[in-house]
Amino acid sequence: MNWNWDLAFALAYELAQMSLFAVGGAASVIPDLHRRIVENRGWATESRFAEMVGFSQVAPGPNMLVVSLIGWKIAGFPAALAAFIGMCTPSSVLVYGLSRFWERHRGRRWNQSLTAALGPIAIGLTLASGYLVTLGAGGSPAAFVLIGVIAAATLFTRLHPIWFIGLGAVAGLAGWV
Repeated sequence: MNWNWDLAFALAYELAQMSLFAVGGAASVIPDLHRRIVENRGWATESRFAEMVGFSQVAPGPNMLVVSLIGWKIAGFPAALAAFIGMCTPSSVLVYGLSRFWERHRGRRWNQSLTAALGPIAIGLTLASGYLVTLGAGGSPAAFVLIGVIAAATLFTRLHPIWFIGLGAVAGLAGWV
């Protein structure tokens, strides 16, 4: 494993910028993460990126693990640690610093408007994340059909997501997608 400290610091810098705009958690930064990691820097391929995001979603723990996994795959342990620190520190410091101000102004019109606006923004960013991961993971028409069916089933049924993950795994192992 290549432990490239320069790459680790570059990744931490990229993630520190993104962390301040992570409205809705890690899933909301996937589109920007994709742009920076795959398109701008070329640190990962489309399929590798989709693979890392998918793996981080099924692994136990917070979705934020995706940044550490990306760091690990790019440049080993130093980059995994730097990615975690870069993604978590700026936003945590900002939220800690603003929490008293936010509580003091709770109930004011601007506070309520901003709170109401953040939900749709987070949903939109999460949907954009799903779209990008779909593009990276879907290499065939059958894969896109399967992804569409699973997306619809997720929205309209109460089945546990593990069943859909299993279906995708079976389809991949069988060579259907």
